[in-house]
Amino acid sequence: MTPSEANRAPRALITGMGGFTGRYMAERLVSEGYRVWGTAHGTGYVPPDATPLVADLLNQTELTDAVQAVQPDVVVHLAAIAQVAYDDIASLYAVNVVGTRNLLAAIDRLPTPPRAVLLASSANVYGNATEGVIDETVAPQPANDYALSKFAMEYLAKRWGDKFPIGIVRPFNYTGVGQSEAFLLPKIVSHFARGERTIALGNFDVSRDFSDVRDVVNIYARLIGVKPRGETFNVCSGEGRTLQSVLDLLADIAGYEIDVKVDPRFVRANEVRKLVGSNAKLRSAIGDTPHTPFRDTLRWMFEDARRRLA
Repeated sequence: MTPSEANRAPRALITGMGGFTGRYMAERLVSEGYRVWGTAHGTGYVPPDATPLVADLLNQTELTDAVQAVQPDVVVHLAAIAQVAYDDIASLYAVNVVGTRNLLAAIDRLPTPPRAVLLASSANVYGNATEGVIDETVAPQPANDYALSKFAMEYLAKRWGDKFPIGIVRPFNYTGVGQSEAFLLPKIVSHFARGERTIALGNFDVSRDFSDVRDVVNIYARLIGVKPRGETFNVCSGEGRTLQSVLDLLADIAGYEIDVKVDPRFVRANEVRKLVGSNAKLRSAIGDTPHTPFRDTLRWMFEDARRRLA
């Protein structure tokens, strides 16, 4: 990109750019011609052609200075504590709720507001909904502190709804290369990649709607383009998969079956049992988007894990 092209390029700010989703989001926006800046916690990965920022979500002055320095045309807010079983509840609410408030307050101080702000919530806000395939009209029933923190974030965003266009996404489960083994699918993939014969799991009777992280950031980029204001969208495949079906696919990819042991330490009483979404509203807003077959996602992760072990 030449200096004159850089000056004309739209400017994007991504919070949590050093995280799992953030690195893919940055690469996607760079490929679309954006100049990208992003916050990255600690020594997090910084994607090529993106500029890292030092800005703590809980430090209002630091965050405001970073937002003013970028003067973003679009903002994608991904930074969060995203683990359901996170032990430090005070930090969970502080980062997910107060941190989001600090970001929106910083954006409100810009001389020219962004044309689009996208906030990442979570399908966990639906809790143990019983309506089958869940669309955005289903009333949230958050069943754990993580879900409550995300639902609170959605509500506080309404305070700035008349100041600049804010859209909210509720992603269902998604995965891909680079996701921490603290999450279920990377843990299972890694066990298969290492050739382990047993695995300890918790709640086994769950059904989830899984997507590929590359598809998710594609959707986020498309939503930025349509500039949704005051709208909430499920981001999902629309297909539910049991944990057993995931194990069966990986057994076929790896060439052997793994023995599952249920470990009481991993069993959560407040586990959401079934979480499958409808993406009809999303498709009506941005049209159909490419969908990576789930088997291809698992093979991508498995082959990457094997490569790193070699």
